[in-house]
This record gives sequence, C-alpha cells and structure tokens, in this order.
Amino acid sequence: MFKRQLLHYIALALLLGGVFAMSGGYMVYGRFLGVPTFIWLAIAIATPIMHQFYVWACWRSELYHNAISRTFGEAGFYFYAVGFAVLFGLRLLAIIALALSNRGTLPIDFHTGAAIGAVLALPSLYLIYSVLRYFGLKRAFGIDHFDAHYREVPFVKQGIFRFSNNAMYIYGFLILWIPGFFLQSVSALMVATFSHIYIWVHYYCTELPDIRVIYGNKKIEEKP
Repeated sequence: MFKRQLLHYIALALLLGGVFAMSGGYMVYGRFLGVPTFIWLAIAIATPIMHQFYVWACWRSELYHNAISRTFGEAGFYFYAVGFAVLFGLRLLAIIALALSNRGTLPIDFHTGAAIGAVLALPSLYLIYSVLRYFGLKRAFGIDHFDAHYREVPFVKQGIFRFSNNAMYIYGFLILWIPGFFLQSVSALMVATFSHIYIWVHYYCTELPDIRVIYGNKKIEEKP
C-alpha cells in the first residue's frame, strides 16, 4: 500500500514538473474576468489534485476504518458524494474558465475545433447514459467502499461498459478535452492531458488496490 502511495506522489511530481516546464508563452496568454491565465491554470491544476486526494482519503478511511459511516451513520455516503460532485464540478468549471481565458491560442480554426469537440462529446454522452441506465450513480461514486451489499453485484457489461469496465476513465474524461478544442486553448488542452493521465494514477494507486480488497482476485480477473 505504501509503495502505491509513493508511486502516486512520484507520478504527481513528474506531471506537475511537466506542466511547470510548459507553462510559458501561449500557455499563459490571456485573461478571463480580469484574472490572468496563469491563475486559472493554477486553479485548473489544483482542482483535480484536491478531488482525487479527497476521494483517496474518503475511500481509505471508510474501507479500512468505517470512519465516515461511524461519524455520520447511513448519511455518510451522501455527505461524501456531495463533496465528490462539487469537486468534480469545480474541476470542469475551472478548465472551462481556463479555456475562455486562453482562447484562440491553438492554431486551428473554430469549425475544426468544434468538430473535434463534438466527436469527443459523443462517447461522453453515451457514458452518462450508460451510468444512469445500467451502472447507477451510487456505484459511480464508489458506494462499494461503504455498503458491503454492492460487493456481490457483478460488473456491468451493458452500454458503453461492453467495451471496458474502465469506461468512466477512458471515455468519461474526454469531456475535459472539449473546452480546449471548442475555444482553441492550448492551456486547457494541457490541463486535460494532465487530468486524463492523473486519473489513471488514481486508478492504479488507489482504486485497483481497493478493488482487490473489496472484491478479491476473482473479480480482478474479470476486468479487461
């Protein structure tokens, strides 16, 4: 467990180093609501870090110590879920604000950017449909860390989950690329790259070890 968390910190440091190294020129050009782009960039990088550390802290404290349930009872999951939703919403709003601040810096025309954004929106919308229709919001938020009943529920194989059990990470995070293409922002696309890589750091360092604890090796073998 310690090795996974150490890997998390190393990967995050490398990602932040990459962002810092690239944060010049057109990456920090522009302003939005009177705030310079480099501030929006810092906010857009900070929000996914806060979100994923929040999830890590809640999942681990609940899975190993039932800390949230012991404190809040059956409402514990809902308190956690509200925080999850707020932080995810903030990371999306932050990247939109960054794209508005840095708009016009990507050397493609509006129609090309809009077309790419529309293509990326299709799997994102299909994922939302599949989550609501087959998977359920509770499972998407990680209720299996809170309620042992969900540990007996099989992995979903309908909708977009026919293609991968990790569809939320593969397809869902494409939504973060859309503002950068629609508004032609190189800085927003850099943050989308950071976020998409960093969510896989979360998967391998937090979610996958938790899956092994919750479901055991039999379930792991079912994952593609």
